[in-house]
Amino acid sequence: MIFFISGPEILFVGLIVLLVFGADKIPEISRGLGKGIRQVKDATEDIKSEIKKSADKQGIDTESIKKEIDDVKGKMDDLGGSIKRNF
Repeated sequence: MIFFISGPEILFVGLIVLLVFGADKIPEISRGLGKGIRQVKDATEDIKSEIKKSADKQGIDTESIKKEIDDVKGKMDDLGGSIKRNF
């Protein structure tokens, strides 16, 4: 269920990309996308670590907050599942 796209649709998009950019440009585009995704992941991890450091300095227990958030997520998933079953 990646983006609700099936196999033939992925092949069609790949064919269009091949026709538009050509075979020689696709590796460059892929490398650029990979570097961009890596930079976003690194920035996300940096932000998470800064928030955790700040919370630790202020004496905030992030583990208990995370556990409470996970509990609420679980309850929301259960509620959402029952609503989906009713439809």
